[in-house]
Amino acid sequence: MDFDFAEEDREVAALARKILEDKLGNERLKEVESQPLMTDDEAWRALAESNLLGVAIPEEFGGMDLGFFALCLLCQEVGRSVAPVPVYASLVLGALPLARFGTAEQKQKWLPKVAAGELILTAALAELDSSDPMVPSTRAQRTHEGYRLSGEKSLVPAGGQASHILVPATTDEGGVVLAWVNVEASGVRRESQTCSDRQPHVFLALDGVEVVESDLLSAGAGREALGWLVEHATAARCAMQLGVCERALEMTSEYGRERIQFDRPIGSFQAFHQRAADAYIMLEALRLTAWEAAWLLAQAKHASDAVAVAKYWAAEGGQFSAYACQHLHGGVGIDVDYPLHRHFIWATRIEHELGSAPHQLERLGFRIAEQGLPEF
Repeated sequence: MDFDFAEEDREVAALARKILEDKLGNERLKEVESQPLMTDDEAWRALAESNLLGVAIPEEFGGMDLGFFALCLLCQEVGRSVAPVPVYASLVLGALPLARFGTAEQKQKWLPKVAAGELILTAALAELDSSDPMVPSTRAQRTHEGYRLSGEKSLVPAGGQASHILVPATTDEGGVVLAWVNVEASGVRRESQTCSDRQPHVFLALDGVEVVESDLLSAGAGREALGWLVEHATAARCAMQLGVCERALEMTSEYGRERIQFDRPIGSFQAFHQRAADAYIMLEALRLTAWEAAWLLAQAKHASDAVAVAKYWAAEGGQFSAYACQHLHGGVGIDVDYPLHRHFIWATRIEHELGSAPHQLERLGFRIAEQGLPEF
């Protein structure tokens, strides 16, 4: 059985790596981090000019239509370079559900601009008083023309750059709607939030925001669309975590060969070997489960269990790997002039996003108790 990636997928990853490594060295990242809005416009334009922002957008809207798996490979490369570009927000949280569930008018209006890098979309999945993105506490009250949204969303990725934010909300009947909220609409308030990974997020408050039927992502299939979005977003974050930890371990290996102690490279010591080997095992578990989940979703197969397993390893294994790499660097690992610290804070952020390791184990435990062992 051939487990190699398709040629076009490998080309996407190679091109993305070249662009991001060329544009985002350690010194450039320091410059970006000194700016009020931590986004590298030059790297974003380079991704747009290469059409990588259209990797999962249909050709009729200016994209390459290579699918979700290729998009996950792009996310992996963003993680490797800890690139301050809104790929996850605009392509995964915004364009992906838009291409799958959006109306013809919405697609025609926004997807070409997303592919060209001219427009940023995102989604608000996290809330302060609800740990389950499938059960939003934000309310949607029915009106004659659509819905009135009220509630609060936290840590919305690229929420300060986006023109529209996809907001899940619970109706009075217990259903779910997903509505595109114009950030300039009456009743919308955004506040910048500082997150552990330093990437731009916002707190979003909705006070009676009016949305009409044409603003809905998918009429009549809100809960189904939300579940689809959460699974794909989680799998994409796992791929990003893979890139983060993969590069961190490579840097650790390089450091172990170069750092001399007691007239020997520290990488020659048994304790270093053991710690690095444990991190490598965790990384490979993350790699296997992340690509399995991404492939199943790309093939439109049932992937709920695979996504939960991948998210467990992205949380547990990702945190272990990142911490081990920082530990093996000693004091250099916490020096903010040295690039490794970014991988640690990114890994820690992704660890808890859209469900921590205990949350995934609990989910799988209930699943096994009710239906038996999962089939992959």
